[in-house]
Amino acid sequence: MGRHLRRKVANVLAAIISALMVILAVIPLFHVLFYVLGHGLPGLSWTFFTNIPAPTGVPGGGMGNAILGSLILVAIASLVSVPLGIGAGIFLSEWGRGRLGDLVRWVADMLSGAPSIVVGLFIYSIVVVPMQGFSALSGGLALAVLMMPTVARSTEQMLRMVPVALREGSLALGANWAQTVWRVVMPAARRGILTGVMLAVARVMGETAPLIVTAFGSGFWPSSIFKPIAAVPLQVFVYAISPYPDWQQQAWTGALTLVLIVLVINIVARVALRDRMGVGR
Repeated sequence: MGRHLRRKVANVLAAIISALMVILAVIPLFHVLFYVLGHGLPGLSWTFFTNIPAPTGVPGGGMGNAILGSLILVAIASLVSVPLGIGAGIFLSEWGRGRLGDLVRWVADMLSGAPSIVVGLFIYSIVVVPMQGFSALSGGLALAVLMMPTVARSTEQMLRMVPVALREGSLALGANWAQTVWRVVMPAARRGILTGVMLAVARVMGETAPLIVTAFGSGFWPSSIFKPIAAVPLQVFVYAISPYPDWQQQAWTGALTLVLIVLVINIVARVALRDRMGVGR
């Protein structure tokens, strides 16, 4: 067998093996998605999105308050974590080549691997206990701590992928380093930065453990960020372990709702960013 033929055979085998690995990785994902769709779709209704939970043992009700609560918690977490995470990512990419940069990376990596319940207990000790009560604010801060490492590290990687020639061209035209970062490097990397933010949102959207000890949950519509608040993961957890078939059905529908919320947030963010970039073109 000639060398050229061996290379072609090796290339074909590598392509086949890679395709098989992709299929093996995708099969569980689609299985979970179709399983959630199959069990969650029968419970979808307008009342599910507009009503609060029914009393124990009473059929009906919905997760309207929990859906709104999840959006409020993620909004609080994003307001805190996105500016801090992007700022940390800029520092790591542009100025973080010394010991301080190594320390920040180590802290970010440690936080990204920390169990979420540990983060929840940390926020419980420094926010819930001093405030003497559970609240949406403490839940949002717990989610912010979980989001921040992902935003920071993804921002760093995206900024490093921007060609050095863009930086050099900006500096050659008289811009200082800060102007170069904000007006040249950041716009070039904003798609990747948005992807990192969406990844962080998708991660915390389904978190339950830290919310148990911070937001606690509620059976009513949110009225203040300083009071306990409902969230879809908390409601799914309570309903999934209940003995009532109606609540178990709503747990599946709540799980499907989480998937749909993340999907809608991703689509809206990407369409908005694409429109802005299209104007620039």
